[in-house]
Amino acid sequence: MDLNEIFGKDNVIIEGTNETPEIVLNKKEGIIKFSGRSLPENPKNFYDPVKNWLSGYAENPAKSTHVTFVFDYFNTASSKMIMEIIDLIKNVEKKNSELTIDWHYQQDDEDMLEAGEDFAEVTMTTIYFHPYP
Repeated sequence: MDLNEIFGKDNVIIEGTNETPEIVLNKKEGIIKFSGRSLPENPKNFYDPVKNWLSGYAENPAKSTHVTFVFDYFNTASSKMIMEIIDLIKNVEKKNSELTIDWHYQQDDEDMLEAGEDFAEVTMTTIYFHPYP
């Protein structure tokens, strides 16, 4: 799938690879999910079309929006993109969409938990944390 063709589509699934996460964008259901690894060669090129989709979604979101992050790993460049994504997603609340953000992490991965806590603090967003075995 050409990532530049996702803007305006109601339902998008971007297959994950060893370097990029699986991304689910479902406008009708208000479901947004990122899972896997994120270390693309050029994070801006990879994430900009997703951020454009999210900007459009935030203008006319579903009644409730549920965002899930389940990262195994992401690099420093990707962390900047994740922070920008959280900032974009927060805009759905301005359109009276109920927002829930869940951050899943392996229970023994304190770095991933701390990364999620940092995102919550810096973006001033409530994020719910869920360890898994």
